[in-house]
Formats: sequence, structure tokens, C-alpha cells
Amino acid sequence: MTLEDLKEFTLHYGDVYFHPNIYHCAKLAAGATLQLVDSVMMAKVRNGMALVRPPGHHSMRSAANGFCVFNNVAIAAQYAKQKYGLKRVLIVDWDVHHGQGVQYCFEDDPSVLYFSWHRYEHQKFWPNLRESDFDSVGKEKGAGFTINVPWNDVRMQNSDYLSVFCHVLLPVAYEFSPDLVLVSAGFDSAIGDPEGEMCATPDIFAHLTHLLMNLAGGKVCAVLEGGYNLTSLAQSVCQTVQTLLGEPAPRPANLEGPCKSALESLHCVRSAHRQYWSCLKHAADLPACDISTKRIKLAEEEENMDKQEEKKSTEENVWSQPPKRISPLIRTAVLLPDDVPCPDGCQHFSSSQDPDPHNKQRENFLKNGDDSDALTTVSSLIGLVKKMEKNEICSGLALVHDVSMAMMCVVQHAAAALSNRVLVVCLGDGRVPSPGTDDGKTLVMQISNKKSDEQKCKYHIPVCLKQGCGDMSGFMHAVLGLLLPLGYEYDPSLVLLVQMPDSGLSDSVWQHLIGLLQGLAQGHTLVLMQEVEGACVRPTASSLLGEAAPSLGQLHAPLPEDVEAIESLRHKLKADWKLLQTTAPETEDCDEHRSRPWPVSQVF
Repeated sequence: MTLEDLKEFTLHYGDVYFHPNIYHCAKLAAGATLQLVDSVMMAKVRNGMALVRPPGHHSMRSAANGFCVFNNVAIAAQYAKQKYGLKRVLIVDWDVHHGQGVQYCFEDDPSVLYFSWHRYEHQKFWPNLRESDFDSVGKEKGAGFTINVPWNDVRMQNSDYLSVFCHVLLPVAYEFSPDLVLVSAGFDSAIGDPEGEMCATPDIFAHLTHLLMNLAGGKVCAVLEGGYNLTSLAQSVCQTVQTLLGEPAPRPANLEGPCKSALESLHCVRSAHRQYWSCLKHAADLPACDISTKRIKLAEEEENMDKQEEKKSTEENVWSQPPKRISPLIRTAVLLPDDVPCPDGCQHFSSSQDPDPHNKQRENFLKNGDDSDALTTVSSLIGLVKKMEKNEICSGLALVHDVSMAMMCVVQHAAAALSNRVLVVCLGDGRVPSPGTDDGKTLVMQISNKKSDEQKCKYHIPVCLKQGCGDMSGFMHAVLGLLLPLGYEYDPSLVLLVQMPDSGLSDSVWQHLIGLLQGLAQGHTLVLMQEVEGACVRPTASSLLGEAAPSLGQLHAPLPEDVEAIESLRHKLKADWKLLQTTAPETEDCDEHRSRPWPVSQVF
């Protein structure tokens, strides 16, 4: 066609432009996406990202739309199912626009779970579709396999995105158990984008990517979609790719808790899907008034003025380059008995690598000064933690004779530094360090099958499950709904993960836990286990080295007693920990908008 023919042809479709080279470019985009799927499925690479143009998620079976010609991700999902016999594919669309083309392709297909969050503003934002709202959940056999999270306000921040991941996407994804994860990776949902008008910083995409890499055995294919601020687009892509390459994620920024509008959307989505997913059966009912599409109404004059001011402010946003992500020279160091071989990829660590004299450790931590073995262990552990504090070592694994004593010593040392914050995750029965005060130096969560004393303070969280760590579904429900939100909001500088003897935890669940927690503290995770757990060294080291955990399979419903215990605890804690909230506070005025200021200049 001539250029004039193309211009006329364009009028038959919605919001699309046809250049004379568009057909060639569109085939390259779809082909690159399929090539990436081939490379991942044939294990030539663990994961990857297709940097393609034009994007695809608005295109439909027989109509180009929204500057998209071929629906790259939808084609890739169908291709993966046909060529590799995949039973379940997860598509995560974090572009700021609703990918209606993907939804239309699979809305009656239970083999594809489509998740999208998108700017909606009560159907006022493009593509202005009723079926982009939370109650569009799929059709017929595909009911429940379309998850729409409508953003009815702009200025969404990192905590809004993480909250939806923790309380909707991840629980459902683990229950679904995909064979492949495809990401419609649009970065118009990042700060500074003139289309999205959101305030999420580029580093949040490192964390979103990391959380998805624990699914499908690590088989993740990200495919570029939108993005119209060339600075935040480049930074966000880099954060995504660096995480896919296995580099530790940066410390999360600006996690002040989700805003009221985000909580209302979260509430609606969880309620709409409670009948389809066992992990959401406990979700709160919708209130009498429809909070997603009708409730928040401002005077039109005020709203229009605010929008104009906000758009102007978006264009003025200025921020600095995200700090360089520096990976330690040693990924994982181990302290092991002589009869336990060092796993491939790890490095032995001994007390001789730490210059501090033994006398200091004996004085600080040991009651019996003549216990030379214990002294050597403590000295080595403290030396290892110091190297992690200096970012010379990323993670560590230690088999010790007395895991409780070792845990106490590490906590006492690490918490002594002014800038340190230690997240202690203890699995099984045993003595754990008590925070004692509300200074926030340590946050302790213990998961076991024994009822503990009443919670001593906001930094001491005992979780009692009927089968302790032995029931996979109940344990993962606690991890995704409690531990991850708490960990992200607490933002530790060190994660201390302790497995007590006879915890009942399977190797595969253990590996998933390690993988998820490595998104915190720049990957600085120290694992402590009893000497008798030598058989667990290899799977533990594998996860610390960044290898994906094996799939857990489709999770069954957690025990009702466990759901009740977890939800009761979450309800008690949510006043102190904002990322545990899943509904908007009922006492607030229906017409109240967020109180967050619009950042004219933001540095991160």
C-alpha cells in the first residue's frame, strides 16, 4: 500500500498507525518473542527478555489496536502450549493500560491465567472498557482465570504494587502452578511516564521480577510493551534484566503502605475471585456500595483542575539514576563440618578469615569459656556476618551444633550496629531471640505447631499452624500473606533463616522460601541448620546461588484452622504493618482521596 492507502486503512482500527515497514517489524517482534520461548523451554537460557517493537497486548484476533499489530504474548502462550504441551501458562501484565487483546484471547480458557493491573479511573481511561473492571473474571470454563486490578486513581507507588502481588497474584499463581510465566512488561506504569502518571520507582520492577522467578521452575519470559518516558523506561528495563541475570535486588524504596484507592481495588478483586481460588476464600465480602466503579466522586470542576495540575507535575518529575547494583565477589559462603562436602559454586569460610580475637566472642556470647568448638563456630559466624555487612559476601549457610545458640549470637552481633535491622525467620519449635523492646532492631517470626504466649510487641510474631511447617498449603499461605508483606515493610539489612530440627518442612518448600526471601536485604541471607541436616545442604545452597526451586504443583486448600489463625493474626497486626491491609479502613470518608503529595521532584 502507498502511504495514503495506509493512512486510510488505519481508520478501520482503534488507535493504531501503520508505517510502510510495520508488517516486517511486527513479524520480527512476534518472532523474537517465540525465539525467547524456545530458548527458555529448551533450557538454553533460564529466562529472558524480548526487547521488541511494536508492542502487542492490545491487538486482537482480527484487529490491530492501541499501536499493536500482532499480540506477541498471546501468540507466545498459544505457541508454548502447542509446541511444548504446556498445561498452564501465567501471563502477568504490569503495563499501565489494560491488555484487552490478551483477555479476549483467553477469557474462556482455564489453561491460561491472565493478570493485569491498569489505570482505569472508573472507565475514564483508555481503552475505556467495562470489561477492564474487577468483576470481569473470564467466561465459561475460563471463569476465575482473568484477574483485573483497576487503578481508579493515579500516583500509585511501590507499596501499592507489592500489596497486590502479595495478596492476589502470588497466592493465586502458586495455586495455579504455571509451567511458564510470560510478562507483558510495560513500563508506562513507572514514575515520570506521561501516560501512566504513576509514582512507582524503577527499582520496584526488580522486586516484581524476582517474585515471579520463583514460579514455573524459573521459566520467565518478559516481553516489552509500553513505556513513554525514555529515562524511566531504560532504568526499569535495566532493573528487570539485572534481576533476570541473578543480581540481588536493591533495598525497596518508599514502602509506606498502600493508599486507600489501591486497597479498595484490592478488596474488590479478592472478593470477586474468592469463589474460584481456595487461597482467597477467606477474603472479605464487598460492602453494600460498589466501591470500585461508583463510590469515589469529586466535584467535576475540582477533579478537572487537579488532573491538569497533576499532569503538569508529572512532566516536571526529575529523579536521579538508580544506584548501581554491585554483586559481591562471593555469592554464597558455607560453614560446614569436615565430613560435608562444599557444594559447587559455594566457598568455604573459616574463622581465620576474620581478624577479631576469640576473646571478644567468648566475652560477649559464651557462658562456658572453655568450649573451644562453640567459640570457633561463633567466631566464624560473626566473621561471615561482617563480610556480608561489607557486601563482600552475598549469602551464607552454616551447619552448627546448637542452632539456638548460633541464632542468638548472630542476632546480638548484627543488632548491635546502628544501621542494622535483622529479620529472623525461625521454622519449628525452639527458643528464639526476643526483641524485648520496640526499637525495631530485630523482627522475629516463628512458624510452628505450638501455641505461643501472647505477642510481646509488634516485632515478635509467633505463627501457630496445625501441622507446623508440614502442610505445604498452610505454610505457603503464611509466607505469602504474612511473612513477605512484613519483610518488605520492615526492610531488613540481614535475613536470618533458621530451620530447627524436625521442622517437617519439605526440601521444595524450603527452597521456595529461600528464593522468596532473597528479594530482601539485597540478598543478604544467612541460613542456620543443625549439623544433622547435612542432606539439606545441596538444595539450600542451590537456592542461595539463585537457582529456581522446583514447582510445588497445584496447591490444595489450606486447613480451615490455619486460615483462621493466619487471618486473625493479620487482623491484629495490620494497624502496625500497613502492607498487611487488604481492605480500606471503614472509618474513613467515602469521598476521601489519598493524602500523598504529588512529587514535583523525586530523587531515588
